[in-house]
Amino acid sequence: MKYICLGYLEPGKFENMSESQRNTVLDECFSYNDELRQNGHLFAEEPLQPVNTAVTVAWKNGKVAVTDGPYAETKEQLGGIQVLEARDLNHAIQLVSRSPGVKLQCGTIEIRPAADISEMIRESERRRRKDAER
Repeated sequence: MKYICLGYLEPGKFENMSESQRNTVLDECFSYNDELRQNGHLFAEEPLQPVNTAVTVAWKNGKVAVTDGPYAETKEQLGGIQVLEARDLNHAIQLVSRSPGVKLQCGTIEIRPAADISEMIRESERRRRKDAER
């Protein structure tokens, strides 16, 4: 089963580390990601640019509204995502718990099971085909 892992970082925590500390964190995290990938558990990973580069898109008053920054102000900001393959939630927790980022207290990681929407997609395709045939 796939699990989406959302990595949240405390603003300034990583940036305020010494260069040596940052390099240690990065090297340990990348090494662990290599291990996850080699064992078939890591399918994707994407770090995010800082929150000041974000925009929020919403539908307001009948039109698209674009706002600078993240939608919610929080102590921690989303720093990146990983897609893991695990037997179950407990296995996903085990894999994430071994992450150096967790051990070095750079932030927190939220784990959510990926939703299987394949049946919804198939049903939508059937409806759209029927509409196109009319």
